[in-house]
Amino acid sequence: MLRALGLTTAAIGLLSFVSIAQADPLAPTGKWSAYQGGSATTPPMGWSSWNSFATDITEAKIMGVADALVKTGLAASGYRYVNMDDGWWQKRRQPDGRIQIRIAQFPSAAVGSAEETSFKPLTEKLHAMGLKAGIYSDMGRNSCSQAYSPGVPNLAEGSVAEREIGLYGHVDQDIALYMKDWGFDYIKVDGCGLRAFTADNPIVKSGQFRELTPLIDGWNINTTDVTAVRNLYTEVGTALARYKPNGDFIFSLCAWGSADVRSWAKDVGSISRTSDDLSPHWVRMLYNFDTAVTRPLYAHPKSWNDPDMLYVGAGDFDGDHLTEARSHFALWAIINAPLILGNDVRTMPKALLDIVSNPAIIAINQDPAGNQAVLAYDAQDIQILVKTLASGKKAVAVFNRGLAAVDADLTAQHLKYAADKDIVLTDLWTKKKITFKKETKLALAPRQTLIFEAEGTRQLQNGLYLSEMPGSVNPAVDGVQIPQPDPTLFRSQPWGGTHGNGAHPQYAGWGGAQADYTPFGQSLRVAGESFDSGIGVLANSRLEVRNNGAKTFTTEVGIDDSSPDKTHPVSFAVYGDGKLLAQSKPTRFREKAETLAVNVKGVKIIELVARNDATPIMQPTVVTWGNAALTK
Repeated sequence: MLRALGLTTAAIGLLSFVSIAQADPLAPTGKWSAYQGGSATTPPMGWSSWNSFATDITEAKIMGVADALVKTGLAASGYRYVNMDDGWWQKRRQPDGRIQIRIAQFPSAAVGSAEETSFKPLTEKLHAMGLKAGIYSDMGRNSCSQAYSPGVPNLAEGSVAEREIGLYGHVDQDIALYMKDWGFDYIKVDGCGLRAFTADNPIVKSGQFRELTPLIDGWNINTTDVTAVRNLYTEVGTALARYKPNGDFIFSLCAWGSADVRSWAKDVGSISRTSDDLSPHWVRMLYNFDTAVTRPLYAHPKSWNDPDMLYVGAGDFDGDHLTEARSHFALWAIINAPLILGNDVRTMPKALLDIVSNPAIIAINQDPAGNQAVLAYDAQDIQILVKTLASGKKAVAVFNRGLAAVDADLTAQHLKYAADKDIVLTDLWTKKKITFKKETKLALAPRQTLIFEAEGTRQLQNGLYLSEMPGSVNPAVDGVQIPQPDPTLFRSQPWGGTHGNGAHPQYAGWGGAQADYTPFGQSLRVAGESFDSGIGVLANSRLEVRNNGAKTFTTEVGIDDSSPDKTHPVSFAVYGDGKLLAQSKPTRFREKAETLAVNVKGVKIIELVARNDATPIMQPTVVTWGNAALTK
């Protein structure tokens, strides 16, 4: 057929090569593939209605909170998004499918007849105050409250069709209405409608709601239709780009860490929930934190991990638990979580206001380099997290998860600083300074987090290890062929009660790429040689690296000693803007790491490819990019 078109053998060969390259996910593209839509160059900050009001929301409450954000100075501190959650809609009008607003709760929405409602007056009020406006929807036909909270106020009314107020089948229509016509700047898209309305659900069997064959199984990745879920959320992203062409929007995905979102949400939206809902309990905060803290390579400017909105001001984080409230806030800040308040800020005590207004800690969260903190130490009840700042300094949080006071040793090695040079810590709560060489001992009360800005002499003085700059490293392909639940996460019962046989591991990215660890949490080691710095990933992976003006990329590559697969050799390749720059020989298990030193001057996107011929049904091959660094 091709020869009939007059193509030469060489041309046919070239077309075949291009076709294969396009089909090969490890083929270099010379592009950065993580999400670049929207306006979340830093994690969004604001307030959401759910934690305080659930579905019982009104215009008076929303505007009262907005006024409080301005008067308390929170808006000036960066808390600008005012987000309405579930409970605002009345119905989906038939037959045209236009969403109607509850004008009894939102009187300014009555812009004409009862059938012509609009949030435009509300969003214009918020915009005039220097704030942004957020709205809520669901990816299915129906919302979470319809699924799980019968009898709560302000559920959608009318016929079965009128109560189908979710995006399913109406993405383009609803996004145009919410974002273009009504002027919203932020949309949270929940996923309950994709998992709850099964044929055997009593609310479906009774005829109250239509069945939607579940695409998400919250407890089983094997029976989740990952491709379908991703395609639906991608459809929303496409509509947002169409109706907000200026890019002034936040797209919040809420699939709670299920549906393999760990691997793809960073390519689809602005923020993505990594867990089920947070509650105002210490153990639940630990769980939500754990689902995000090991994902620094999956968060970048414009695409962030989201362990759910802050619960400062309630339960274990109220005014009687200031240590816990400070820890909650500091931990969310250093892992680049969105800082979305959930308390009623109209009545916020000064002590709590001082916590969430701390300018130095907010600056850590909003640092433009976009590096989520990396775990430098993780054992028993102590975790040490280190984040590289755009200034060249570091932020470090030392966290005591437990119920007993402890002494923690913070070392130069944790910070990747020279041990024989002065290191200066500035406490971001007290402003006190600590100067030390090699290491210092820090006393932590139960549940306390100390957070510092650190300044010292880098181990790598003329550049950065890739693990110091995770915001510039994107696992475009991380080698995970068969998604699995993460067995290391604390299993919290999300809704209380002790029915059944307990909570079980939910999928949260077991086997994904890691900074300074292997994908399964081991130290990096090749043929007995340990690496304190590096990237651990599975074979058949491709990492994209944004060059920061460096001239040289260096690394020591090999199959990690922890690899379950000891049979298949791996080849490592380095590409610059799509062109091959260097390649290792095929390396086998327990062979000494091979050094690669590559000239990357002028290169914008570096791609690191590790490839072997293992199939998905085989044990995974764990590989290490040891001491991977960009230097000037």
